[in-house]
Amino acid sequence: MKVSYECASCMMRQSREAIENAVEDTEKRMDATVKVLSYIEENFKKGVQSNKLGTDLHTMIMNETKNSDPYKQLRENGNRIAQKIVPKIRKHIEENPTLEQYVKVAVVGNIIDFGALEQDTDMEKMIMDNIDKEAVINDTQLLDESLKSATKILYLADNGGEIVFDKLLIEKIKQDYDVEIILAVKKGPILNDALLADAKNLKLDELTTLITTGAASVGIVEDYVSDELKDLMENVDFIISKGMGNYEGLSEMEVNTPIFYLLTTKCNVISKELKVGVKSIVIMKSVN
Repeated sequence: MKVSYECASCMMRQSREAIENAVEDTEKRMDATVKVLSYIEENFKKGVQSNKLGTDLHTMIMNETKNSDPYKQLRENGNRIAQKIVPKIRKHIEENPTLEQYVKVAVVGNIIDFGALEQDTDMEKMIMDNIDKEAVINDTQLLDESLKSATKILYLADNGGEIVFDKLLIEKIKQDYDVEIILAVKKGPILNDALLADAKNLKLDELTTLITTGAASVGIVEDYVSDELKDLMENVDFIISKGMGNYEGLSEMEVNTPIFYLLTTKCNVISKELKVGVKSIVIMKSVN
C-alpha cells in the first residue's frame, strides 16, 4: 500500500511515542525529533510504500536513541492484558464454538496495537466491547473450505497481546483440521510486534513450527524479509495474515498463494482502501 497524506500525521505521532518510550532525556528526545522531521521531509513522497517507510523511520529512531526495543514494556503489557481476559473470552466462545467465532476473536485481538492507536487506549474495554461485532467482510466459509483441503499453511503474526488470541484460533484449527501450521513472528523488536519469546512463552511451539520473518519490519516488507520466508509463502496452501502492517506489505507484492487477511481497521487509509468503516472487522480472502 502506498502512503496517503493522512499517513504523515500518523507517522509523526508514532515517532513522538517511540522517542518518548525510548529515552527520557529531553535533549535526546529533541535531537531524535529533529532527525525524524528531516527524514520525513526527505522520504515522505507520493508512491512510497507505507510500511517500508514506517520500518525505516522506527529503525532510525532506535538507532538514534540507542534503544533497540522502545515498545518492550507495551508489548509485555499487551500480553498481560490479553492473558488476563482469556478466561472471559474462552467462556464467551464456549457459547458458540464455531470457526467464525474463533476467527472473530483473533481479529478483535488485533485491537491491541500501540502503533495504530493512542497508547492510553483502554485495550481491554475495546476488546470486550467489540467481541460480538459482526464482520463487515466475512470470508470465514472460504477459510473453512480451504482448511479442509490444506496440508500446510503459513500464519503471519502481528502484535504482542494479539498473539494470545491467535493461539485460541490455532488451537481450534489444530483440533478440527489436519493441517500443519507454520507461525512467523518478527526477527527483532519493531513497535509492539510479537517476537519468538512471546510465542514460546505461550507454548505455541507445541502447536506450530515457529519461524521468524527474517526481519524487524512493520508487517511484511519484501526488501527486508528473508528469502526463506518468500519461498515458503509460495509453497504453502494458503497464508493467514494478521493485522494492517502485513496487509500494507503483502498488497505490494506479487504472491501467487491465496491470502486470508484478518484485521481490524484502525485508520482511515486502510478503511477507504477496503471500502469499510474504521473499526471494522475484516475476514477477507485475497483475489489473485
